[in-house]
Amino acid sequence: YHPAPLSEKAPTDTFVVEISALYKLPLNYSITSGDEKGYFIIHSSNGIVRTRKNLELEDFPVNFKVRATDSSNATIFNEVEVKVEIIDENDFPPVFPSSLLEETLPEHSPATQIVQLKAQDNDTGRNGLLTYGILNGDGLKFRINETTGILYSTAPFDYEEEPTEYQVVVYAEDDGIPEKKRGYCTVVIKITD
Repeated sequence: YHPAPLSEKAPTDTFVVEISALYKLPLNYSITSGDEKGYFIIHSSNGIVRTRKNLELEDFPVNFKVRATDSSNATIFNEVEVKVEIIDENDFPPVFPSSLLEETLPEHSPATQIVQLKAQDNDTGRNGLLTYGILNGDGLKFRINETTGILYSTAPFDYEEEPTEYQVVVYAEDDGIPEKKRGYCTVVIKITD
């Protein structure tokens, strides 16, 4: 048996799987081995397995054996293996150390690196894998490396002819399951004369 993965946040008493053996007489079901930490409980007469306590991600997958025994003769039985996996939920959004940064950029600078942004995500695996992007409109004047988080200007600015301040809203997005989460940072870029 390989039931659908459970959420790591599955509450106690969550249905896991129904074990069913074909036999002409009533059976007793029991978990015989593999569930050393006692995550699961089985109903002795209907074979329904449920969670008994909160699940700890690092303990999974769990492989345990269920025995179906003839209720009147304990020497007649059969066993089956059950493999239970859990889904690592996307618990945390990415967070920038500061939600607002100020940078200066001299006018007439060629396309250049302005600042490297770095967000933290306390999830592991793909839930903590970050990509960066620009949310708002000045995307033509600025670009971001989606892997490194380095923000660049794309062309020189003219202090006299153009705005002297830009607000670029940058996001970091994780590759989370079931949904992706984002964190944001506003970079105020002041063009200097």
